[in-house]
Amino acid sequence: MQIEADLFVGVDPSGGRKPFTYAAFDHGGKLVALESCEVEDVLAFLSGQPGALMAVCSPPRPSKGLVRQDDVRQNLPPLRISGRSLDMRLAEHQLREHGINISMTASRKELCANWVQSGFDFYRRIAALGFQPFSTPDASHQWMETHPYACFCVLLGQNPLQRSTLEGRLQRQLGLYEQGLGIRDPMNFFEEITRHKLFKGVLPTEQIYTAEELDAIVAAYAAYEAGRHPERMIKVGDPEEGQIILPVAELKAKY
Repeated sequence: MQIEADLFVGVDPSGGRKPFTYAAFDHGGKLVALESCEVEDVLAFLSGQPGALMAVCSPPRPSKGLVRQDDVRQNLPPLRISGRSLDMRLAEHQLREHGINISMTASRKELCANWVQSGFDFYRRIAALGFQPFSTPDASHQWMETHPYACFCVLLGQNPLQRSTLEGRLQRQLGLYEQGLGIRDPMNFFEEITRHKLFKGVLPTEQIYTAEELDAIVAAYAAYEAGRHPERMIKVGDPEEGQIILPVAELKAKY
């Protein structure tokens, strides 16, 4: 069932100089908002929307330790990691089984990375704005969790190139553009390269989104697919511990 929402928003709390980046698509898949900012700016943007479906690139809470429980672990295929690294959520274990090696969420808040802890606080603050978990009946403002690296894996059908490199950003932007979204065409980057610009090292990088912007955009795309085309999404993990929603009907055996 489609979710009625005015905007489909993606929020990435793991930025650099400005800690939050958000992006938003309208019903037609046109990018209508993109900004790197402070958390207060994100909250101000969200509070002004009559309805929104938002995907957040961060877990809502620490791990509940399901992967360490004997009755759960015995039904999971072993991973090539140390026993210490089993401090992760079921969703993260399941994605790693498919070759998508995303970051792990510890069972203790203080052991989580700073950006993950910022995410915990962000979920608390959007709850105060009236945001409810995804698929809450009649809720005009809903949130879901996603993971940008996992989104790009399923979007591209393989593990993407490094997000910090120009080629990695080009690859990600091309994968998004080919979904018919209203974003910049990354091929314009090559059309604007001249011998003189290349010799001088002046490249048209303004045509390519930053890594943080691409993470926010792919999260907004995940929200867009979940809301407009729910048959093209999948939930990974345990509902009580936290599920990661990805814009694909089913996962490949290995990425």
